Amino acid sequence: MEKIVRQTLLFDFYGELLNEHQKNVYGDIISSDLSYSEFASENNISRQAVFDLVKRCNEKLESYEEKLRLVEKFMNARNRLEEVNGIISDMRDSTADKKLISLCNELLEKSEKIIDEF
Repeated sequence: MEKIVRQTLLFDFYGELLNEHQKNVYGDIISSDLSYSEFASENNISRQAVFDLVKRCNEKLESYEEKLRLVEKFMNARNRLEEVNGIISDMRDSTADKKLISLCNELLEKSEKIIDEF
């Protein structure tokens, strides 16, 4: 998984377990796409302080994931749901039964809403 995507997911799942300062800085860093130097300059702190804080937060968030596996479970559930969508699409595309096509479309619509909510 791409590093930024992983950091974002870890923050989404475990960010509330960080203290306010960590949460604010780490959240800003992963969402702003600024370099540590740019962020440090804008916030009047050293680049090294930003680097150290992000490193500590990454270690904390990875530690939570190692113990709880919420991101892993989420990704597995999402992948399985996408597989189910593929099966439903195949079923819909291989039938001429209008009622079955309608039901498949309804299932796909509901499934997509679930995926979007993730």
